[in-house]
Amino acid sequence: MDHICLQQTLPRVFADRKETLLSDIWLRHLAFTKGKRYLVEAASGTGKSSLCSYIYGYRRDYEGVISFDGRDIRTLSIREWTRARRLSLSLLFQELRLFPELTVMENIRLKNRLTRHKTEAEIASMLEVLGIADKAGEQAGKLSYGQQQRVAFIRCLCQPFDFIFLDEPVSHLDDGNSALMGRMLLDEAQRQGAGVVVTSIGKHLDLPYDETLRL
Repeated sequence: MDHICLQQTLPRVFADRKETLLSDIWLRHLAFTKGKRYLVEAASGTGKSSLCSYIYGYRRDYEGVISFDGRDIRTLSIREWTRARRLSLSLLFQELRLFPELTVMENIRLKNRLTRHKTEAEIASMLEVLGIADKAGEQAGKLSYGQQQRVAFIRCLCQPFDFIFLDEPVSHLDDGNSALMGRMLLDEAQRQGAGVVVTSIGKHLDLPYDETLRL
């Protein structure tokens, strides 16, 4: 996948406010290109998580067209969506979506066993770099939110991707851990030649962004 395009895309909840949103990102032709890095800044409640959920395909309550390499994503079959999420799209959900009763390693392995993208040694190294190696055997639900963010981040790197979306990934992290995460993300994205899209309400990963968009 090389391009993700949005044409006159708008959450249906905003549909009756089109005339007040003419300068808004939602009503522009917007394209994400593989290999580039984008920061999407927005106030809370203006649709950045919706943007991620529409592109990832688990919400369809929008107007307009979203396309992958020119194909309307509404036409994708279940099999095609499965392939896209396994090989082309990775998403770090704002709400993380970890299984609280499973351990840190069990949460990560759930993804990695589907993709076989990382070795156990590589996963252990990422845990070590982000300072949570000692939490590997603990239930995810018992960790602090910042620790859970790091677990979910490692999990989203355990697959090949053309684009990776990170929805407020460092909201509960200090500057040191945020910087470590940013370097790890940049290394992985460059290794895969992937596009990076980060959303933020103010605090964001410090990356060399090619474009900043504001909702």
